[in-house]
Amino acid sequence: MRCRAILLKANGLTSQEVGEQTEMTHISVNSWVRQFEDEGIKGLETRHGRGRKPIMDCSNEDAVRIAIENDRQSEMKAKEASGSISSA
Repeated sequence: MRCRAILLKANGLTSQEVGEQTEMTHISVNSWVRQFEDEGIKGLETRHGRGRKPIMDCSNEDAVRIAIENDRQSEMKAKEASGSISSA
């Protein structure tokens, strides 16, 4: 999505128009463009420690899958049943 925003801006769209197409705010679009200009393609990568932390440790994928299949509506019950709660 970040790369797409950069390409759309390069094609002459306004930040507002790019935001509507990418479901970003115009502020985010401008921020990514600035970061791309400063750092190149590396600037568009998600940096270590950023982004959403995992809610489950999937080291035992089979147990997690079974727990979810048994109770699809309750994330907490699935975590408890699998015994794979992330420490993050």
